Amino acid sequence: MKEATLQRSLDTSNPDHIHYQQGALDITILGGIRLEGLDRMRVTLKIQVEHLSIRHNLDLYNDTQVEKLVRKVADKLEIGTSVTTAALNDLTDLLEKYRLAEIEKQNLREDKRKILSAEETKEAQSYLSAPNLMERTKEDIGKAGVIGEENHRLLMYLIFTSRKREAPLHIVSLGSSGIGKTHLQEKVGALIPEEDRIEITTLSENAFYYFGKRQLQNKLILIEDLDGAEDVLYPLRELQSKRRISKTVVHKNTKGETRTVHLTVEGPVSVSGCTTKESLYEDNANRSFLIYINESKEQDEKVMQYQRKLSAGKIDTTEQQKIIKQFQNMQRVLHAVQVRNPYAELLKIPDEVFKPRRTNAHYLAPRPCWCSSPTSQPKPLPSL
Repeated sequence: MKEATLQRSLDTSNPDHIHYQQGALDITILGGIRLEGLDRMRVTLKIQVEHLSIRHNLDLYNDTQVEKLVRKVADKLEIGTSVTTAALNDLTDLLEKYRLAEIEKQNLREDKRKILSAEETKEAQSYLSAPNLMERTKEDIGKAGVIGEENHRLLMYLIFTSRKREAPLHIVSLGSSGIGKTHLQEKVGALIPEEDRIEITTLSENAFYYFGKRQLQNKLILIEDLDGAEDVLYPLRELQSKRRISKTVVHKNTKGETRTVHLTVEGPVSVSGCTTKESLYEDNANRSFLIYINESKEQDEKVMQYQRKLSAGKIDTTEQQKIIKQFQNMQRVLHAVQVRNPYAELLKIPDEVFKPRRTNAHYLAPRPCWCSSPTSQPKPLPSL
């Protein structure tokens, strides 16, 4: 038993240069392994026996590729195929355990929440408890660097806050290219704590399925350009409607055995995206609030005037950061509460409304409420 321990080791102290040794075989994983995509394990191996070595790129889950490498090692390094096969099987098992452990660590790091000091908590609760909360919020979002779009920026902020609820709201910003859709989303999104938001520029078709099971729960997902994310619109819709997505993938291990991996990612999430093509996203749009960015000359002048002042050094960016931090801390003290509307049965929407069943659910969604601790009484925010 002791001899076996000495003959087999995996050194992961450098994640980009993982080292494995079994007997005479010395194997280095160059560049490490990717944490996403549990249905594959692509690696670049440097296999060495004394002074001889070879380098080979392959998927350790691909039986054909592994057999090819075994034959190559036997030919070039003069090592028996059974020895190499056993070493690669063992290496694959160890890398699987290492990858799962790293994913778990990553999820814990990403979900690590800032602990507010007593002073920060008191300041956040004081802001939320003072009169005219809605008007002050609208004004201070502007002081944080969001120019114009007064009603839109407030609506967007409230929708982003709804991520804490069991059935979050969603929003899509529409407008011409270069008009400021992404700017508005980024600026308002910055008011949400970093640990609660995920900003995405490009996505592959299966990207959402490889998040940790609870990594997206009650998160805000910001998609910079929906026009470049067509492949992920279906899982996005599932996350919005069913609040969870799942997928089953099949692969072969190095022994040629077929394995089934069931990937499940839990919501709920609040989704925000920008697009110039409203008609292409009908299925996604009717799950969301739609806002049309102000393209007027007055808004142009507001933005350009701000840009001139910023360039001249007349904008206090330190004060802006202070306000952003205050908003993030206010978000951290909020807790979701149950809301019941006693007048819900009396509320009707017009017959001509597009997708009435889904729109009715949005219409009946309770007004945002907050409480600064799990035991305090909820306080409804004023209507827009």
